[in-house]
Amino acid sequence: MKIRQNIRHWAAKKALTTPVVGDVANDKLVDLHTSIFLNKADEDRREERRDHLDSFFDATMDTYVAALEADFPEAEAREITHVQANFDFFNHGWTEMMEIPGDELEAHYRRYESFFTDYGITIDDPLGDFRPPDGIVDAPETPEKLASPEYENALAGFADDVYVETDDGETVVGGDTEEPDEVDAAAAPGLDEDEASA
Repeated sequence: MKIRQNIRHWAAKKALTTPVVGDVANDKLVDLHTSIFLNKADEDRREERRDHLDSFFDATMDTYVAALEADFPEAEAREITHVQANFDFFNHGWTEMMEIPGDELEAHYRRYESFFTDYGITIDDPLGDFRPPDGIVDAPETPEKLASPEYENALAGFADDVYVETDDGETVVGGDTEEPDEVDAAAAPGLDEDEASA
């Protein structure tokens, strides 16, 4: 998968792994991801998917931290959560929201198979052990889109590794990019100085 990585991603990592600040960062990152992916959906479908995405992305924040704790680099930990999301979108027939085409799902699963297996994650069960005890909010499916999928927002051809686009526009193959020395958690998306001090 091709993903971007900049100082805000490093700040999000720091924020999510810092007590107290992590809860605020979690909520802000959930809101951000829901907004980004809803904007890829048809306008008349957005509100019916919002609560599902909020609850789904909230669970993937735990996946992200678990992947970091399992010593995955930041880019790979984040990619794992995006792969989970694409499994979920595919299962719902939300092909317009997918970042990768459906025929690459298996290859992405295989790259992280040991982690996914450890946590019961499959294409059919994208959250596995990270599914909250009360479950996540349901949303209507659009299975008809799987009959002739267009994947209009998907980037094909990046299933063999994580491709990290850095701030300077360089694409690095592999997720083991170097973390900056000084990272301020307040630079995470949704956290400014006023929120960080509250």
